[in-house]
Amino acid sequence: MPGFTKRGCGTTLLLLRHGHSSANADDAFSGWLDVPLSPRGEREARHAAALIAGAGLLPEVVHTSVLRRSIQTANGLLGALGCLWVPCRRSWRLNERHYGALQGRRRAEVRAEVGDETYLEWRRSYEGCPPPLGPEAAAALAADPRYAVGGPATVPAVESLADVRRRLVPWWQDAIVPDVAAGRVPLVVGHSNSLRALCMILDQLTPDEVRGLNLPTGVPLRYDFDDRWRPVIRGGVYLDPAAAASGVAEVVAQGGGPGDG
Repeated sequence: MPGFTKRGCGTTLLLLRHGHSSANADDAFSGWLDVPLSPRGEREARHAAALIAGAGLLPEVVHTSVLRRSIQTANGLLGALGCLWVPCRRSWRLNERHYGALQGRRRAEVRAEVGDETYLEWRRSYEGCPPPLGPEAAAALAADPRYAVGGPATVPAVESLADVRRRLVPWWQDAIVPDVAAGRVPLVVGHSNSLRALCMILDQLTPDEVRGLNLPTGVPLRYDFDDRWRPVIRGGVYLDPAAAASGVAEVVAQGGGPGDG
């Protein structure tokens, strides 16, 4: 984290993929669609709160995307902790990867239609993208007030993981890093691919390494940093390793690489 000097003793960052959503339940690509949490996801948010409390950590600032499933997870967690007063910052830069024309479609249906090779290229490759959103759908998304701040350039028609990493970097550098550097404990409630991109930055993962990175829903991941701002443990530590392993196994069983959410 060049350019920042630690103040105080805090060097901890918490990451949390939002709870299980209705799109996860349907095995569908959600991307920038504003799907809600499923009942399971609401339970996961409360369980994440219990894990964070059990670890003796209190988030002092929360970062979310502008998508409902991220916000609902953060609110459910903070409510369970009894600290809804904790400040929250929201940014489209923490949104899930935009899956273009695949958004709302079931994964199995897409895979059967395009074949394994193309499907895996769209989902696993670092630079590869599926077909873009159509003009009408793209215009409707661009008109959403959540994205008015950044102008039309804010709203992509489709993204690769590399695109997600590029749009995430400014929020990491300008919003999250200063919180950690000031000794606060930030909690980032993101999505599968926005958090994979963030882990890529934290752990200096290569494109080949990040292909195999899967993140479970609803299990907090703790990063602690040494005096050189490197993770003490590469990949961080899940606050519930057994639940994390089960969640990762579920993602892998879906086939085709990291889950969307």
